[in-house]
Amino acid sequence: MPQASFIKTLAEQIAEEDLFRRDETMVVAVSGGSDSMALLHALCALNDEAEFSLKLHVAHLNHQLRGTEAEKDAAFVQAAADSLGLSSTIECREVAAAASEAGKSVEEFSRQQRYLFLERTCIKVGATAVAVAHHADDDAETILHRVLRGTGIRGLAGIPRRRTISPFSDVVIVRPFLRFTKKQLHAFLGDHGIPHRDDRTNEQNEPMRNRIRNIILPLVEEQANPQVREALLRLGEQAKWIGEYLAQTAQRTFETLIVSRTDQQLILNVTSLVRKNRIIQTELVRRSIESFEIGQQEIGFAHLKAILDLLSDPGSGKQLHLPGGMSVSKVYDRLVFSLPTDEPRETIASEIAIHVPGTTSLPVRRMVIECEVSDITQDEVAQWRKQPHKNEECADFSRVHLPLVVRPRASGDRFSPLGAPGSKKLSEFLIDTKVDPAERDRVAVLCDQLGPIWIVGHRLDERVRLTRQTRRVLRMRARRLEGER
Repeated sequence: MPQASFIKTLAEQIAEEDLFRRDETMVVAVSGGSDSMALLHALCALNDEAEFSLKLHVAHLNHQLRGTEAEKDAAFVQAAADSLGLSSTIECREVAAAASEAGKSVEEFSRQQRYLFLERTCIKVGATAVAVAHHADDDAETILHRVLRGTGIRGLAGIPRRRTISPFSDVVIVRPFLRFTKKQLHAFLGDHGIPHRDDRTNEQNEPMRNRIRNIILPLVEEQANPQVREALLRLGEQAKWIGEYLAQTAQRTFETLIVSRTDQQLILNVTSLVRKNRIIQTELVRRSIESFEIGQQEIGFAHLKAILDLLSDPGSGKQLHLPGGMSVSKVYDRLVFSLPTDEPRETIASEIAIHVPGTTSLPVRRMVIECEVSDITQDEVAQWRKQPHKNEECADFSRVHLPLVVRPRASGDRFSPLGAPGSKKLSEFLIDTKVDPAERDRVAVLCDQLGPIWIVGHRLDERVRLTRQTRRVLRMRARRLEGER
């Protein structure tokens, strides 16, 4: 495909699917391989030939898994960004030891670290999108991989063209090449002499994804169906349509089935659930599992079917165990999803009223919040502003609008971190301060009637800071429940 035709088609597809704005500030994930180099040059060509005005920033993460080869990749990407006049962020992460310590595969952990890095980079440069180079062949491989693992209809939909990079994030991942084959990308590279580096690990037959690419799909093409990739992509497109319909239907229904919900347990009304069509039941069960945000990579159709069988069983008291430690039990007319824990439970969505002055217990967080109101002189302000540790903060009581509550973070939360210019989204603050993704939804947000005043254990809001005019202080302290280490 000639460059003009390639770029024209790419521009038309971006506009048709409203993938991103023509003047987007965008981070481009570049490994140095053929796909990502094609992506980088194609996005630059959109500016030159299709009247786009994209503001591009190159990002590369060296996982330090391939020794000097990885170092050469990083240097190559840096040189490519420089030659195109683009700014760049090149970082290194030692992932092998960290993955072992976290009990995860190197592949899974590397992917997680890569997306965290890309999200941080977007926030640093003011971008709202990160472009990655997945193409149609990757999509076909993903669909087949999921079929072999026993996926459901939603899994057949393949790789999404656009999605948020993490829960509550404003950063989206976009994949402009999902309509292009690897052959087309290589032709684009070859026609214009665009250099790239080859990752020799792609030639190995581990992990499973490489075996699908190097052995299984070529064998099917040779002996069964030369158009197997196109067939898989057609299947994925139809599955996507069905999945969108099921998701919309389940979204309207899910909340009406909830009897109670805590951060370790979800209880659904069986009587209402069994009246639904079986495919809708499946989507509702999947949504229930997803609500715990523990990942569901190992949960396949067999697990979902077992839950549906449990649902229709007239008996009571039976229990199933799912990957990740979750259990599902039927207790009379209740379907109970539980995580393993000995901790007390408190409702996720609840706001816990904070006593001022006084002490408030937060059992799930194994935390106590103590509040004390004191008079202060002008000479004492400077001393009070120096807190002994991160779990204590002092606020100007005259600027606090009672009552106070503690709650989890909510989508769209904003606050003005003490000592930083302007306000920012809480999600961005937690990423900037490198709070682990698994802990972000456990953060306690102390609010008055105007919004957050203290992200407990992290930062006070500028709105309630002590000043030379402060005469009454609200001293807040977070400590562990007695008996906790």
